Amino acid sequence: MLEALIFDVDGTLADTERDGHRPAFNAAFAEAGLDWVWDATLYGELLAVTGGKERMRFYAERHDRDFLLQPDLDARIAALHAAKTRHYLALLEAGGIPLLPGVARLIDEARDAGLRLAIATTTTPENVTTLLRASLAPDAVSWFEVIGAGDVVPAKKPAPDIYLWVLRKLNLPASAGFALEDSGNGLKASLGAGLPTLVTESEYSRGHDFAGAVAVLSDLGEPGWPCHVRRGDMHGKARVDLELLRAWHQECISKK
Repeated sequence: MLEALIFDVDGTLADTERDGHRPAFNAAFAEAGLDWVWDATLYGELLAVTGGKERMRFYAERHDRDFLLQPDLDARIAALHAAKTRHYLALLEAGGIPLLPGVARLIDEARDAGLRLAIATTTTPENVTTLLRASLAPDAVSWFEVIGAGDVVPAKKPAPDIYLWVLRKLNLPASAGFALEDSGNGLKASLGAGLPTLVTESEYSRGHDFAGAVAVLSDLGEPGWPCHVRRGDMHGKARVDLELLRAWHQECISKK
């Protein structure tokens, strides 16, 4: 039986990348006196690297080798990431990043049905909890039994480690869970942990390899706002609900 839904965050719960994380990175760079500017196109390319600190190091290796010569490089990157998080949280708290269509509705349905909820993401814990409080409800953090975020595991997506960590905390086999993701790296991570996975494409993940997903959609859909099907069978539905998730889950489990 389906017992738990495990959500990614960035690009899955909300479209946080282009208008949230990207301008927060740029604000941190300017504040630190760096001339780095990540425009929307460049940021899309950098998203191939999972994790903000890892992304900055990757950028410096290709565009600012002198930055890497600092004796306190790790501390400098950590400080930049902390500043970026501060700017990003301010955006969230101002209500500038709403949830994607259908997310709040599906979470409410899952809670009403008694399903367990969890998070599996590479973003920092503060980013997750602030988004949940600002976009769902002041007590929304308590709705999620397990929040796997940040550096709780050393290997970031596409490694399956964060999903395996969440499943251990839930004390559930992968066959009892269902993941929701938005990117190729995220899908590889969830599938690597053995989880049936639905993908909702984000602006930056169109064209990713989504082989193995139960379906690929534009979003989860709302009443009067049907989702667009990129791939998969919605079984006659116009939006994702628990009945459809259970049907997809059963199809995946029966194939194993």
